[in-house]
Amino acid sequence: MDNLLTGILPVIFVIGVIVAGFISAAVRVVQEYERGVIFRLGRVQGAKGPGLFLIIPLIDRMQKVDLRTITLDIPAQEAISADNVTVRVNAVVYFRVVDPVSSVIEVEDFNRATWQIAQTTLRNVIGQSTLDQLLSEREMVNDRLQQIIDEATEPWGIKASIVEVKDVELNPSMVRAMARQAEAERERRAKIIHAEGELQAAGQLAEAAGLMAREPGAMTLRYLQTLLDIGVEQNTTTIFPIPVDILSTFLQPKRADGEEKLSR
Repeated sequence: MDNLLTGILPVIFVIGVIVAGFISAAVRVVQEYERGVIFRLGRVQGAKGPGLFLIIPLIDRMQKVDLRTITLDIPAQEAISADNVTVRVNAVVYFRVVDPVSSVIEVEDFNRATWQIAQTTLRNVIGQSTLDQLLSEREMVNDRLQQIIDEATEPWGIKASIVEVKDVELNPSMVRAMARQAEAERERRAKIIHAEGELQAAGQLAEAAGLMAREPGAMTLRYLQTLLDIGVEQNTTTIFPIPVDILSTFLQPKRADGEEKLSR
């Protein structure tokens, strides 16, 4: 009996090891942000997960796919814009897998494929855009990049959610030319504003002159205000203006006497 048990125990141990290995090979655990694409004898069976599930060892094969958003940094691409300006532009792409099965069976490496299509798209969009669009219409350029990349990666089960142009580099000569252009534009605006101010001031002065012409006493009050302004500045020379109304009162009798003499 002891010999029988001694012969059976190794067999049970081997069977137990085989069963444990079979179970460990059949059990699969996939995280919440992952999916497991199952292949059975080379044919895709779909995606499973998240959580715990079983596969058939030696028959089924599982490939995990990460569903989290991936940040792809596009290195600086040098190209010539639509207005013949050489620029270097870099960008960043945010994308994620929306169809795990397509991302595995439709493309060999979706990360590398997306990286390559993003570089090519960035160079093409630069060539179709002017420098002013790259600098001032950044949202429009970002939308075009996102649309083209999303259409190219859609068959792979990839969704490009955000594409942003980070920086636009120009050669030093172009930077100096743009600085001169900006300075000339500021001078032009300053001259226009100054001319508009002169025009408004002339209109106000004309209106004030009309009011003073209708009211003779207003000119006298203006003279007195000017005298006060001169006194505030503490000048050594004081100018006292004589109102025209006072002179007219002295001149009127003389004119009357002269007319009487002429009548006699």
